[in-house]
Amino acid sequence: MDRKHFLKVLASLPLAAAAMDLKSLARITAPLTPTERMPVLFLGHGSPMNAIEENEFVAGFRQAGASLPKPHAILCVSAHWETRGTQVTAMPHPRTIHDFGGFPKALFDVQYPAPGSPELAEETQRLVKSTPVALDHAWGLDHGAWSVVKHLYPEADVPIIQMSLDRGLSPERHYALAQELSALRDKGVLIIGSGNMVHNLGMVAWDKLDSPFAYDWAQEASERMKAGITSGDHRALIHFREQGRAFDLAVPTPEHYLPLLYALALKQKGDEVSLFNDKPVAGSLTMTSVRIGGN
Repeated sequence: MDRKHFLKVLASLPLAAAAMDLKSLARITAPLTPTERMPVLFLGHGSPMNAIEENEFVAGFRQAGASLPKPHAILCVSAHWETRGTQVTAMPHPRTIHDFGGFPKALFDVQYPAPGSPELAEETQRLVKSTPVALDHAWGLDHGAWSVVKHLYPEADVPIIQMSLDRGLSPERHYALAQELSALRDKGVLIIGSGNMVHNLGMVAWDKLDSPFAYDWAQEASERMKAGITSGDHRALIHFREQGRAFDLAVPTPEHYLPLLYALALKQKGDEVSLFNDKPVAGSLTMTSVRIGGN
């Protein structure tokens, strides 16, 4: 929806509703102006229950949010939106998607009514040259996005879009695609990858859900991943299928791991890298999160 059409729609609303939407309208249509370079995050999002629980990981997300400059907008690459081809959400008001089952009603009641940013979606589409990027008007915000972003920006006052993971791309191509987004860091856009570095639900130790316990293979994979992250040597991380049994068990399917590559690909010369929420959960998961730049 372009600015002119949006204003016409807004003008047709009752006066009170229009007044309420003026602030979000300004954010949705504001130009992506040059800023100091924004940091990049990879967030280990873990269970959807982190959206409503109070624990050390939630505290870590909040602390990260408090230390960040306020972005003009957010682009989130979530483990929970896989598609054929690459897509970005382009609606002014993305819905909150409860893409899970078996959790308490209180979790399904959560709404995260942040505005979208059609302009950022179109800018992202223009920046990516290696593959077509389609504008999506149906998806919204899945729990890989809203369950963690709500702790960074609880007022839901920062426009946010999601970029999907194209199932047809190799890890190398995902990494290269992410590099094409680099210019957004200088336009006030906070880019977030949301997944889990070690994520094997089939081997969860259900009797240790609240324990910082890790299987030997999970510990090995985690330490090797962190060594590549902190050293800036991303080759082995990109070629994770060549790293042996520990990586194969840590990454049985790639969707929770690939958002890490999107974050790492955006590291630039001089960016410091730091880890937070760096703990295992239930044997076969890690909550390790990464901040790149702006330290």
